[in-house]
Amino acid sequence: MQVRAAAFLLGTAFLLNTVTLNAQADESPSPQQQVWQAETAFAQSMANRDLQAFARFVAAEAVFFNGNNASTGREEIVSQWQGYFQGPEAPFSWAPEQVTVLASGTLAYSSGPVYNQQGERFATFNSVWRLEEDGNWRVVFDKGTPRCPAPATQ
Repeated sequence: MQVRAAAFLLGTAFLLNTVTLNAQADESPSPQQQVWQAETAFAQSMANRDLQAFARFVAAEAVFFNGNNASTGREEIVSQWQGYFQGPEAPFSWAPEQVTVLASGTLAYSSGPVYNQQGERFATFNSVWRLEEDGNWRVVFDKGTPRCPAPATQ
């Protein structure tokens, strides 16, 4: 009887450990949540006026579009964005509204509103994120588009 009780307790302990490990695994953020968090932290770098934090979210070979022009590489992008980090107030802000991740879990798209200092939406950002070898998500492509006026209702 003691052997059965010991086996039962051992089996129960194994089951509880398995359930606990699975529950802990389920608590880790999904790739979509990871990109959402990365995009939010990326935007926060602007609010915090922290150009170095901003640079950490830009892939080494990234391309950022500004109208018909493109900046290539982290150094060039950070150099061109440096002016946006001058002064105590951010000239604009953004927040994710949509995040979609490929089934492979290594490439993602994020999009959302861009607001001026008065809090008015004036553009939409579109970013492509890549999961890098170091386990961090970084922007590889970024392009904003002006906000289209809403159609008139009749």
